[in-house]
Amino acid sequence: MSATITWVIEWMNVKPTEGSLTDVVIDAGWRCNGVQPAGTPVIEYTGTAYGACSFPMPEGTFTPYDQLTQDQVLGWCWANGVDKAATEAGVQASINNSINPPVVQLPLPWVPPFTA
Repeated sequence: MSATITWVIEWMNVKPTEGSLTDVVIDAGWRCNGVQPAGTPVIEYTGTAYGACSFPMPEGTFTPYDQLTQDQVLGWCWANGVDKAATEAGVQASINNSINPPVVQLPLPWVPPFTA
């Protein structure tokens, strides 16, 4: 079973003016969230990755700030160094490690178990 992955843009920084352009996005903060149900009782395993990405100054077509979409800005992130597939794989690996921990801490063998 694999997680449901959701990408979001959490913030954007803009230059108020750049040449004849206004409110030019120069970087954005992103988050990749994964959620995987675990069955009954209702439990979910989650994983997340986050970061920021800088963008070059726009060339060609310019989208005004108030017309930008989250999908468009995510596309800029993926086009400017954020590895979508690797990030999603890392989130899934984090969830898998929660389900089947690669390292566990056992009780000390010389300490008797606590009984109430």
